Amino acid sequence: MTVVVEAQKLQKKYNDFEAVAGIDFHIHRGECFGILGPNGAGKTTVVAMIYCFNPISGGKLTVLGNDVTVDTRSIKTRLGVVPQENNLDLELTVRENLLVYASYYGIRRSEAHKRAEELLHFFSLSTKADQEVDRISGGMKRRLTIARGLIHTPEILILDEPTTGLDPQSRRLIWEHLRQLKNKGLTLILTTHYLEEASQLCDELIIMDQGIILEQGKPLDLIQKQVGAKVVEVEINLEHSQALVHTLEHLISGYQLAGNTIYLYITEDETEAVKIISSCKHVHTYRLRPSNLEDVFLKLTGRGLDYAEDTMDFTDPKKIGHLL
Repeated sequence: MTVVVEAQKLQKKYNDFEAVAGIDFHIHRGECFGILGPNGAGKTTVVAMIYCFNPISGGKLTVLGNDVTVDTRSIKTRLGVVPQENNLDLELTVRENLLVYASYYGIRRSEAHKRAEELLHFFSLSTKADQEVDRISGGMKRRLTIARGLIHTPEILILDEPTTGLDPQSRRLIWEHLRQLKNKGLTLILTTHYLEEASQLCDELIIMDQGIILEQGKPLDLIQKQVGAKVVEVEINLEHSQALVHTLEHLISGYQLAGNTIYLYITEDETEAVKIISSCKHVHTYRLRPSNLEDVFLKLTGRGLDYAEDTMDFTDPKKIGHLL
């Protein structure tokens, strides 16, 4: 498979603070590549360097065969960016938002109209094309923001938290559109707080914390490697948790504590583990379930994702034309 993004010992420093500490990864054409991490992990910085918004401090980063320190203009014209905030022009209509953005890329008006109509149809926005943006729903605004990032037919689409703040139905609709784009061969780079989103969309992902990569691979492979097939969530007083872990040590590969809940990673017969847990008088409640990416994340970082994540600081779309 063709590598479209490659980082070698990639580094980013802000004075004495090292936001990205010499990491290596590569992204293949046509895949959805996820970057996960808690607040301050460095994932936003990584994506901003891919987009040439932040200069690198060290190492090497190539995007579509171009060095980000040399070929910034060429890279920018071949990428689409969907920031976390919709930042649409609320006074323009849905269609006008696409046409104005197309003008930043020097697309002929006739071609821009053709592409806009195709994108409006693809994202089920045709019936809203002549409405002002401030009159459409949040889910529609999000779909329009993604459509705007596609107006110049980029080779890579970067999405920062694409479904944050949406209801479950709108979120799943966005997922379906992104799957269709990937099936058409578009490369997606995704940062997300929703671990289900990463499981649903990502072919490959990295988990970052404090500027380094803790783990990388395919979602299912990471779950099997780090946690195993089953997890038991046990609510128990902390003073009794270690005794329970000791009793189960021959049946588990590890565990994590979060408040009064202990997550036990079962490697052997869950029947025996559940029998021991249910007979423990100090256990309040317990639940056996399949393991998931959230368990991997908790095991690697010792904490959950922070939903107060800072947003990706991309430039205002009205100024992009001056940066190309």
